[in-house]
Amino acid sequence: MQKTILDMCCGSRMFWFDRADPRVMFCDIRREQHILCDGRGLVIDPDMIADFRDLPFEHETFNLVVFDPPHLEYAGETSWLRAKYGVLNKATWRDDLAAGFREAFRVLRPGGTLIFKWNETQIATREILALTPEKPAFGHPSGKRANTHWIAFIKEEAA
Repeated sequence: MQKTILDMCCGSRMFWFDRADPRVMFCDIRREQHILCDGRGLVIDPDMIADFRDLPFEHETFNLVVFDPPHLEYAGETSWLRAKYGVLNKATWRDDLAAGFREAFRVLRPGGTLIFKWNETQIATREILALTPEKPAFGHPSGKRANTHWIAFIKEEAA
């Protein structure tokens, strides 16, 4: 089966109903296992090791792209937050996320959808959306404090 969905930084695949969905190419920059503070195991095991800033796919490969990058600028070196969510590079995160948006739209087919997930505990969503010239179609804040934002973009069809 050809993969039609790309998860650019899948982590432990937390929000997927089927963590082995055959339609999805699960990518992440890391492959590792941890024991969290409550004793649960955390497994980050992507189908492919890939950097969301430089994806190894042809242009216009996927119908749907999911971009849920690390959202923490500050996390302790051995913290469970770092293990679970990853951490941004303090010096380069703006350039890194801008490159991630460019790559997401590069590998997305015309008419395709990009789902972007961001938690603004440390960096406001408006700062992140300013890193791409693409215009979101809609979005929704969620969670107890409405810090997590789900935002949908549609790649325009070629004229």
